[in-house]
Parts: sequence; structure tokens; C-alpha cells
Amino acid sequence: MTTLLRTSPAPRRRTYSAIPGQTPGSPPWRVLKSILLLICVLLVVLPFVAIISTSFADAAQVNRTGGFVFWPENPTLESYRAILGGGIVSQALLVSIGVTVVGTALSLASSITLAYGLSRPEAYGQRPILLMLLFSMLFVPGVIPSFLLVQQLGLINTYWALILPTMVNAFNVIVLRSFFTSLPRELIDAARIDGASEWRILTRIVLPLSKASVAVIGLFYAVGYWNAFFNAMVYINESSMWPLQLVLRTYVVNNAAIGAGAAAADPGVPLPPSQALQSAILVLSILPIVILYPFLQRHMTRGVMLGAVKG
Repeated sequence: MTTLLRTSPAPRRRTYSAIPGQTPGSPPWRVLKSILLLICVLLVVLPFVAIISTSFADAAQVNRTGGFVFWPENPTLESYRAILGGGIVSQALLVSIGVTVVGTALSLASSITLAYGLSRPEAYGQRPILLMLLFSMLFVPGVIPSFLLVQQLGLINTYWALILPTMVNAFNVIVLRSFFTSLPRELIDAARIDGASEWRILTRIVLPLSKASVAVIGLFYAVGYWNAFFNAMVYINESSMWPLQLVLRTYVVNNAAIGAGAAAADPGVPLPPSQALQSAILVLSILPIVILYPFLQRHMTRGVMLGAVKG
């Protein structure tokens, strides 16, 4: 009697194929790509290292090298003490912080309320206001009409001239509106049936579900206010009211000499070298964004895509 034994098929060996349309690179080609990538990284990183190192270098080393320093031999904070101890730079830093905080808060408040109103189909005048907003994206007024408007409003040489002309960005409002529109309408209708007002719906339902988009838009506004210098150059006449970026443009981009008016120093103590002071101003100008960005980075891609998938 013959018995038939059922044998299970041999397990298939898992194979890893290359991406369709591409062939796996040879080891020399991989090494070449790694070297090219390393060169690109160094080209990006080395200028930052040089600026940070020069800001911490002492006067003797900066004068000896005649420019940038890649590694400070005797690190010192003299450059930061000079620019933060008084003068135009320290005042400009406070101006930039105040304009960024107040401007971002006002921009978020106005953009969120406007976007929420435009996302409700039953809102009165929703379509004309939306078309007006889109029109402002396509046709941007020039410098002279903007200056005449700011002048007629009496905002010349005031801090409001740095905030109000750019308080609402049409693109940011459109992104927020797209996200608010994608929220389930049934959720908002249920809140209305329960007697919730529009303000309560916005603050208790819509905003908690929109943290990612609001964080991204807030970062956009904060970076815009922090980096802005053109409005200050046009509307601000007194150097004591300059933001940090305009000071940076004056003393670094235009290569103007940094004197005692920009950096505070005792009469008997000489200022650090100009290269060290300029590097310290550069570090101070990028430090707040570098500190803020990691906390909002995880919201960047998700927030923008959530607000841009539906239109």
C-alpha cells in the first residue's frame, strides 16, 4: 500500500528588487554620490560654523586671520556683551521681538476669523470677499501707493507701519479656509443644534482640530515679521526704531562701520573687531527662528498638506 505524503512547498526566498526604472548603483557610483553629498553639506554648514566661531573669537585671533575664524582659540563673549549692552543693536533686537510677537498674534487672529467666515457657505458676502482676497493675490500694489496709504493713515515713523500693511496674507487665509472647509459639516451643525454660537464653535471645535495648520501659518507669519526690513526702511525715519534686520542690512550687507552708536562700549574699552560684531549680529538674527523651528517642524508638512488637499 502506497501512501502519498503531502509536502509543503519550499518557502520562497524574499528578494529585494530595485525601484522600477532604476538600476542599483555600483559601489564606486555610491561612493561618488556620498562624496558629492558630503561636499554639498559642507558648503552649507561651513559658512554657519565660520560665522558662529568668529562671533566667539577674541580680537587678537580675528585680527591675525584678517577675517573669519573656523575655530576660536580663546572663546569670549565680548562681541555679544558689546552689542547687547546698549546701543542700536540691543534696541533693534527688542523692536524685532515686539513687532514679531504682536504682529504674529494679530495676524493669526485676523486670518483665522476671516478664513472661518469664508469657509461657511451660509455667511453673508462670502463669495465677494473671497474674490476680493484672490484679487489681492494677483494684483499687488506698488511701493508708492502703499506709502501714500500709510502716510494718509498717519502711520509714518510708528511701529504700526511694520505690522498693519502685512497683517493679513491672502495665501495664508486661503490655506486656513481650505482646511476649515474640509472639517465635517455634521460636527458644526450638531454644535449649532446644541446652541453653540459661532465664536464657541470656532474656539472649542474648529481650532482644536486645526492645531497643525494654525502652527504652520503662525510660523510663516513669525518668520515674515522677523525677517522684514523693507517696510522699516521705507516707513521708519529714526534709527532708534529700526528692527534688527534693518540694522543687519546696514552694518553687514552695506558694510557700514559699527561704531559706539550701534554697540555699547566703555570709553576706555575698545570695541571688538568689526567682523566679530557683524557675526554676532548675524547669530542673533537667526537664533530665534532656529530655536522655534524644531518645535513646529513636525507640523510643517502635515499642516500645509491638510490645508492644501481640498480647495
